[in-house]
Amino acid sequence: MITRQRLAAGLCALLAALAVGGLPPTQASADETDQKPAPQVELVLDVSGSMRARDMDGGSRMAAAKQAFNEVLDATPEEVRLGIRTLGANYPGDDRKTGCKDTEQLYPVGPLDRTEAKTAVATLQPTGWTPIGPALLKAAGDFGSGEGSKRIVLISDGEDTCQPLDPCEVAREISAKGIGLTIDTLGLVADAKTREQLSCIADATGGTYTAVHHKDQLTDKVGQLVDRAADPVVTPVAVEGAAQCASAPQIKSGLYTDREKFGEHRFYRVDVEPGQELRASVSVAADRAVNQDYGVLLRAVTTHGREIVRGQESGDGRTDAISTGLRYPKPDQDDDDAAAGTETVCLQVSNSFSAPASVKTTPGLPVELTVDLVDGPDQASDVAAFGLGNGWWLLAALVVVGFLAGVVWGWISRWRVAVWRTN
Repeated sequence: MITRQRLAAGLCALLAALAVGGLPPTQASADETDQKPAPQVELVLDVSGSMRARDMDGGSRMAAAKQAFNEVLDATPEEVRLGIRTLGANYPGDDRKTGCKDTEQLYPVGPLDRTEAKTAVATLQPTGWTPIGPALLKAAGDFGSGEGSKRIVLISDGEDTCQPLDPCEVAREISAKGIGLTIDTLGLVADAKTREQLSCIADATGGTYTAVHHKDQLTDKVGQLVDRAADPVVTPVAVEGAAQCASAPQIKSGLYTDREKFGEHRFYRVDVEPGQELRASVSVAADRAVNQDYGVLLRAVTTHGREIVRGQESGDGRTDAISTGLRYPKPDQDDDDAAAGTETVCLQVSNSFSAPASVKTTPGLPVELTVDLVDGPDQASDVAAFGLGNGWWLLAALVVVGFLAGVVWGWISRWRVAVWRTN
């Protein structure tokens, strides 16, 4: 027992030392935070006539939304640039053409004056139509040109009433612009059609959909989405792949987004230094109905077109996304260009998706490409027998311990037998 306690204590100390050693200085972290681009968020609120319904904990949907906005505005982080846009807030009439233009920016995306924003929200009354598509188009233009994360939080209780402008198609067009805009959707007591439409909007931009039935749930979820914008895990970079390696964009370690047509392949170029390992993965999302039997291929090839390594995945039936990856552990020393120093590796992303005749194929499917360049294994010491790399010593230690334990146990067994016979 004492031995186990000592081993556990030693392991904890080792992990603690590694954790502390891997952390940057506090001041450096603060400096990095100060230099981060300001995140931008716009809350898009449905103020159509159906928001009068009193099915949110005994109160109206509009009252629940106002309460959520007031609490979220109080808790919004200082670094967030927040704005508010409405849809269906002004026109109470029956003219569809006029009703489908009823969207306005209630508060501009920028530094937040909480009192002014709350006052603007307090004046809202459920009024008109539900022009979700037109509102999203306008909202996409409300953001500044900064490099920080951009997020729309759409809150609605019904499906769009301004067809044929399909809000799902609008969301795909926004995503295809490569501005890094995510749309999250919240459905207030939504029916099946509304849930399907709001989920489609979110899926098209990599966002989330949440069904909401209670006031506190609405407040909590809006607050979480605003906080998420303030502290994103990674901000993706929009990039446009090329049809040939020679004209492909140069990328480094990071997360990239693109759009790829059905059945298309695109190239991206990565420089790999001697001793580095290239790790890459790709996901292609099916943000609309697709036919069965599909696949995704990720290839690493030389600039001369010779394949180095590949990763591929296929499926059959319904899917939301399909992913694959590859590793390229070192420059190919048989290649004169690689042996001379830096090697340019071309990543080819291909898909074999197809769409039913009734489905619009433009813009293309969302592509998410992750690239990482790390120190590669050293042939002299890291690549060991059995393909275990640095783990060979652990195997050797286990073999030795097992052998010694067997000898000791055998000796004890023989001793017990001898004692038994003597007695």
